[in-house]
Amino acid sequence: MYKRIILAVDLAETSTTPKGLAEALELAKAWGGDLRLVNVQPVVPATFMEYVPADFDAEQTKRAMEALNEMIAGIDLPAARKSGAARAGGIYHELLQEATDWNADLIVVGSHRPVMSDYLLGSNAKTIVRHAQCSVLVVR
Repeated sequence: MYKRIILAVDLAETSTTPKGLAEALELAKAWGGDLRLVNVQPVVPATFMEYVPADFDAEQTKRAMEALNEMIAGIDLPAARKSGAARAGGIYHELLQEATDWNADLIVVGSHRPVMSDYLLGSNAKTIVRHAQCSVLVVR
């Protein structure tokens, strides 16, 4: 059923295991699917660019990819069925674009308990659910 599964990974989370990894891995194993861990790094606003090194975005993406590769190494799937991607930009926009580019049929995204700011502004998980062209599993 699900052959190409994307797991959104928040590297800022304090937990060593990304939220939703167990569920995504279980589905990948059950259906013989591929699992892709994706992290989206925010872009530094132009007004702050003079205060950071010229290669800041590239270094940030490189560090994100290194962290993803460490996680990928610990996942119990054959190497050909697991991968990672680090993107820069808006979280839901980049995650949805990665799903389209990679031809994903499921996005697994972690969600936290809503707070008042989420009710007023919306959350990334909610936006992903609304705009995804494939199935979405939200894990709390």
